[in-house]
Amino acid sequence: MLSESKKQFIEFMIESDVLRFGDFVTKSGRNTPYFVNTGNYRTGKQIAALSKFYAALIKEKCGDDFDCMFGPAYKGIPLAASTAATLYNEYGIDKPYFFNRKEEKDHGEGGSLVGYKPKDGDRVIIIEDVITAGTAIRETIPILTGAAKVTVPHMFISVNRCEVGQTPGKTAIMEVMEDFGINVHAIVTVRDIHEYLKQSGADASMLERMEQYMDKYCVTV
Repeated sequence: MLSESKKQFIEFMIESDVLRFGDFVTKSGRNTPYFVNTGNYRTGKQIAALSKFYAALIKEKCGDDFDCMFGPAYKGIPLAASTAATLYNEYGIDKPYFFNRKEEKDHGEGGSLVGYKPKDGDRVIIIEDVITAGTAIRETIPILTGAAKVTVPHMFISVNRCEVGQTPGKTAIMEVMEDFGINVHAIVTVRDIHEYLKQSGADASMLERMEQYMDKYCVTV
């Protein structure tokens, strides 16, 4: 069911030119009729609104039952920072955040992590934009476990594309849960986007392309 909050988030992404429809190629090399690019958020108003959606989901799914927040470079950096601020402003949940550099710094404080320094036993939640094939998360986990003996119980993303990962019949998110024990929570899913298009009277050809793509690459049950 498409809730009002999900509808609002989809419309927010479209208005921000973050959710686009057309012909695109994902990081995994799949041709897709829609694309989510959180790099197109570029104003204070947009990032403030976006962080409210993330903060509400975090509050709903785990409250303050975590120790710190990690935003993978690059798109996860503003997501983690703004969400940390909104969690405090909206819910009084004050948690540290940190992120990584793509290239390790060899001067000054050095290292590849910026912000909070994780400690053994920390429960880290990851703030990301989307998961398509699970490639990025497989690059992220070694960064975190290499810093300290941490666990990653939750990950929060904008859109669950529900796409098959490396194993037939399983989505990348299912694989992330099985391989790393991470519960992945999305503000909306590809099914929500498809339902929104149906309800909003989208062009029949776009709906057909979405359905063909979902049939080919998605596990939506």
